[in-house]
Amino acid sequence: MTITLYCFRPAAGLPDASPFVTKAMVLLKMAGLDYVEDRNGFSKAPKGKQPYINDDGDIVADSTFIRFHIEQKYGKDFDAHLSDEQEAVGWCVEKMCEEHLYWIIVRMRWMDDANFERGAARFFESVPAVARPLAKWFIRRRIAKSLWAQGMGRHSPAEVDALGVRDIEALSTLIGDKPYLFGDESCGADATVFAFVASVLSPMAESAIRDAALAKANLVAYRDRMMRTYFPESAAA
Repeated sequence: MTITLYCFRPAAGLPDASPFVTKAMVLLKMAGLDYVEDRNGFSKAPKGKQPYINDDGDIVADSTFIRFHIEQKYGKDFDAHLSDEQEAVGWCVEKMCEEHLYWIIVRMRWMDDANFERGAARFFESVPAVARPLAKWFIRRRIAKSLWAQGMGRHSPAEVDALGVRDIEALSTLIGDKPYLFGDESCGADATVFAFVASVLSPMAESAIRDAALAKANLVAYRDRMMRTYFPESAAA
């Protein structure tokens, strides 16, 4: 039975607007598993977020638990070629992206008015015009509260930029001149790193952080390499 992946939609050259969905897509492709996309499942998301999958009746929510599911059910070892130390570093890098850089991306996309109109505002096109302004206000207000609770919303824009640039510099240093995070073969952490590097590089949000990423030739090449490998239909010529 084909796996159903519940996702959002492509945006600004990204396979999906959510880096977590993009991560799940890459993991499924790395494992050689066929899947179909369902973009109408958010209201039924078991954890109130996407991605989640339906694998022959098994509902698995969250991109990391999707990875665990693939490893356990299909015997796929994404990190078979890595040392224990590399696996540990990979986990740390993933968490930097998912628990730190993610919130920076959210703030860039949703709290900056120009970036919001350039990108995230388009997600409301299906909302009736009369209700659209209220829907935008409500969602942005809810996201602002989440950012404040998490802590990223308490920093000034300049401080957030400094934090984001530091993440970009760390990723660029770790990749260096290698094709992938740990050498000539991609690993599980590459699914995450690619998803977040691509999100930062996307024109959906302009920022000093995006400028810093664009200035790192190895990150741009890494994004392009992963796109050609896993999303050749979307990769730039």
